[in-house]
Amino acid sequence: MPDGEPAPRDGSLPAAALRSLGERPFGVYVHVPFCATRCGYCDFNTYTPGELGTSASPQSWLEGLRRELDLAATVLGSVPRAETVFVGGGTPSLLGAQGLADVLAAVRDAFGLARGAEVTTEANPESTSPEFFAGLLEAGYTRVSLGMQSAVPHVLRVLDRVHTPGRPLAAAREALDAGFEHVNVDLIYGTPGERPEDLRASLEAVGEVIADGVDHVSAYALIVEDGTAMARKVRSGVIPAPDDDVLAGYYEMVDDYLTGCGFSWYEVSNWARSADAECRHNLGYWLGGDWWGAGPGAHSHVGGVRWWNVKHPARYAERLRAGDSPAAGRELLTDEDRYLERVMLELRLARGLPRDALDDAGRRAAEDAVRDGLLEPGEWAAGKAVLTRRGRLLADGVVRRLAG
Repeated sequence: MPDGEPAPRDGSLPAAALRSLGERPFGVYVHVPFCATRCGYCDFNTYTPGELGTSASPQSWLEGLRRELDLAATVLGSVPRAETVFVGGGTPSLLGAQGLADVLAAVRDAFGLARGAEVTTEANPESTSPEFFAGLLEAGYTRVSLGMQSAVPHVLRVLDRVHTPGRPLAAAREALDAGFEHVNVDLIYGTPGERPEDLRASLEAVGEVIADGVDHVSAYALIVEDGTAMARKVRSGVIPAPDDDVLAGYYEMVDDYLTGCGFSWYEVSNWARSADAECRHNLGYWLGGDWWGAGPGAHSHVGGVRWWNVKHPARYAERLRAGDSPAAGRELLTDEDRYLERVMLELRLARGLPRDALDDAGRRAAEDAVRDGLLEPGEWAAGKAVLTRRGRLLADGVVRRLAG
């Protein structure tokens, strides 16, 4: 994230950003920074108990969260009701059902929820139970996203995942049995040492809970992020770096399997049983919506202004206790920034990017991409740039071509 400019201590936004509030979908993201252990591939803003010591706790974090959400209501003025809420992390399920109920109550108090709002929380299967899911449903959550990553023990070990291989499937069934209509399972493919038969085993495990009612799957290629334990192992030669050709083949395996289960891709890394099963909160990001991101390190966007909070939970709570915004910095997006982001995000969607959203150079580049088999010719003729499967494998390169 660029340094941007200093954020105002009171969190105020330019009048121009506020004028368009309500014209786009509005969501709330809540970042829970706590994890029981740190996975070797993870570079998210998370902290284990040993890393935090006594400097911060779930209670001090929740107090800060309430203060930030109250600040948000003041800053936004005419507060839009939240159409979507997404509690991510970190490991939100470590808060328990009551803790997550308190989080949602704080969002309701500050913003209110729109009729039919989508309310999602991520969960680690090991910190869930039938009682947990029943409590979430009673609190008002409508969707659960479970981190499975793999069903194969040796792959989980490389990822430093602590759950047992069968627990994600059991957790998914418990969520469905509790009454959740929308349950997502996350996969990671391309872990060093993962064989085609390992990925097939993970997909077949997902297929079991798809048959039970799971209606959404996210599948991401492993990215070795700088500064992680995995990056150090790759750099020292302990494990090999993921191979791009292998990743491409694995993506095709995932797409073929989920398509065979009756799912359709709606974003490059996301598949759903139906339009109703698509994650509306994430669609808000991809379609240029507005959202307030609350919590340490959370990012927000309103009307072309993007800002991000201080990362450490203790510093976050300290700022809010002092009556200040927790924002560390912000940037005002230029027309060029907005154009690039629209191309980059909407092109990842199966619904595609409208042709008239591209400038002249972008349209010429798109016509070349159609000839190269990267964009669907029929969709382009109908006025949209939609990636072919080959285009999905090379999505970043297609974006660079179209954005210039």
